[in-house]
Amino acid sequence: MLNQTDGAAQYLTFFVAGEEYAIAILRVEEIIQYRPITRVPGTPACISGVINLRGHVVPVVDLAVKLGQPPSLVARRTCIVVVQARAEDRPLLLGIIADSVHQVVDLRPEDIEPPPPFGVRIRLEYLTGMVRMDAKFALLLDIDRVLGTEELLGTATLTAAEAATAHAAPSDVSRL
Repeated sequence: MLNQTDGAAQYLTFFVAGEEYAIAILRVEEIIQYRPITRVPGTPACISGVINLRGHVVPVVDLAVKLGQPPSLVARRTCIVVVQARAEDRPLLLGIIADSVHQVVDLRPEDIEPPPPFGVRIRLEYLTGMVRMDAKFALLLDIDRVLGTEELLGTATLTAAEAATAHAAPSDVSRL
C-alpha cells in the first residue's frame, strides 16, 4: 500500500526483450490481454498498429523496437499496457507491448539511483533512474519522453476514420 507520508510512489514493472522496466502506476490506465493489432500503413516501425479499446482508436507501440531491440514475439503472457503519456501539453492514450507484467512496487526517492552514463542499451533521456530488483535493476522509464517523440505524435492523433481507411479495399479498381 502506498504511504504518502514517506514520499513513496507506486510503479508497475514489466519485461520487454529480457529487461525489466518500470513506469509510474498513475500513468497506467489498464493492462489488457494481447489482442490482434491492426497495422496502419505509413506508420513508424515501432508502431505495431492500433486497437479498438471500447470505441477508441489506441496506437500500440512495440517498446522493444522503440528501444532499438528486435520486434516483440507474442507469447502466452504478452499483454498491452495502456498508458497516459503527455506530449506538447496534451494527453496521449497509447498501448505498450510488454512480454509480461511483473509487479507493482512502492519506491521512495532514496530507492531510485541515477542511470549510469554507460552500459545501458537505451537512450539515457528515456530514463528517470534505476532501482534494484533482486539481483538486477529495473529501468524507470520517462513515459513522456519515450512515447512523446515526433515519430509517435502523428500516430497518436489517428482518428477512427483514418484507421478504418487503412482497412478499406479500393472501391474502384480498373483492370488493365
